[in-house]
Amino acid sequence: MTPQTLRNYIDGRWTASEAAEAAEVHNPATGEVIARAPLSTAAEVGAAVAAAGAAFQEWRETPPLVRARAMFRLKGLMEGRFEELARVITTEHGKIIDEARGEVRRAIENVEVACGLPALLMGYNAEDIAVGIDEEAVLQPVGVYACIAPFNFPAMVPFWFLPYAIGCGNTYIVKPSEVCPMSQNLLFELLDEADLPPGVVNLVNGARGTAEALLAHPGVAGVSFVGSTPVARQIYATAAAHGKRAQCQAGAKNCLVVMPDADLARAVPNLLTSAFGTAGQRCLAGSLVLAVGGAYEPLKERLVAAAARLKVGDGLDESVQMGPLATRQAQERVLGYIERGLAEGARLLLDGRGVTVPGYPDGYFVGPTIFDQVRPEMAIAREEIFGPVLGIIPVANLDEALEIINGSPYGNAASLFTDSGRAAREFRYRARCGNIGINIGIAAPIATFPFAGMKNSFFGDLHGQGRDAIQFFTDRKVVISRWF
Repeated sequence: MTPQTLRNYIDGRWTASEAAEAAEVHNPATGEVIARAPLSTAAEVGAAVAAAGAAFQEWRETPPLVRARAMFRLKGLMEGRFEELARVITTEHGKIIDEARGEVRRAIENVEVACGLPALLMGYNAEDIAVGIDEEAVLQPVGVYACIAPFNFPAMVPFWFLPYAIGCGNTYIVKPSEVCPMSQNLLFELLDEADLPPGVVNLVNGARGTAEALLAHPGVAGVSFVGSTPVARQIYATAAAHGKRAQCQAGAKNCLVVMPDADLARAVPNLLTSAFGTAGQRCLAGSLVLAVGGAYEPLKERLVAAAARLKVGDGLDESVQMGPLATRQAQERVLGYIERGLAEGARLLLDGRGVTVPGYPDGYFVGPTIFDQVRPEMAIAREEIFGPVLGIIPVANLDEALEIINGSPYGNAASLFTDSGRAAREFRYRARCGNIGINIGIAAPIATFPFAGMKNSFFGDLHGQGRDAIQFFTDRKVVISRWF
């Protein structure tokens, strides 16, 4: 089939981009080109901002209950095409179909929270702050917001923001990842069916230049971003320089601490899912196991044996347990880190290089990889690999594990496996990470909680999802009144 060229969605209409260039979208399991994403121009960004700006006043005056009904319609549409959405995600990204289904479910859950925004948008008040004077705070929408989305959760991540933004009365622009734009384009088909007024939601395909145009445009009030730490830092600084609100979720190097009293039969499957789910391409992936004391030898043996049994292949195959990396460049980067780990003196217990999948000679596959004898100063212990590479570091006690976690420049997530309530409390109290797991391998907050992050894993004040998102997409106006 001839790959389709994706279109932009601006002011309630699908329009072909005028851009001269387009990014190729590949199926990572086969390497074939399946779509082309236009690298939209600054003029097209301007048209989207103008449409969103023109739609804002009428939309912010629309009663919250009416806006919520649009969210209910969207939820129903997403449920109706649930499996199609999941298959598109797997085809463009490579993650296994069950992981894609989980991604769609998490996106829907954020829409469900937005359905309840009429209750969450209520302000607060106090009578008689002085004689005959009352004071109240009301929450009001701000204007036009934009999302610069990542490739690793192409359907879910924009929905950490979009439902909250429009539910609060703002208008919105999404720039999908040029690597995985197809699922977001499908979601905008559903948004179109949800009967939102023209201009309330807009989609502009593109890459760095398109993102920079959004950041520089004076009509954009705020931006949400998820991606690597260097890019997040740059976007945060650029947004601030242009007077915009910004929430920038960034990179990670997450540790999984296993105590000697941990139930290994239950812990190991959690560790495997954390390290090798979505081929390690998520900011909550566990990339370092800190094995405390006597846990080291039995844990290492179980981990390697279980990881070696994982079936790698096309994510659309229901029997496959780990799919390919999303791009050829990602595959080459991960292979380079494996070579670097060997050069630094780490011992390779399980080698994912050279893995072959029958019938898929051009796929971007790297098998589960486990290093032993990793030291905290090594690059594979400090840098975000974003692939299926797990390092094991033996530590003497919980204090040493916490030193490694808190010494990292990242602070996205950390998990502890133990039967000790005392150790668990110590860990959750002292670990400088935004998302903490206790006997949980992937500490992913549900939609009613913020997706947290500390240190170089987050730039901003208010996170995505939940009440943080509501605060980010509203301003608090204080009214002090006295009547004579």
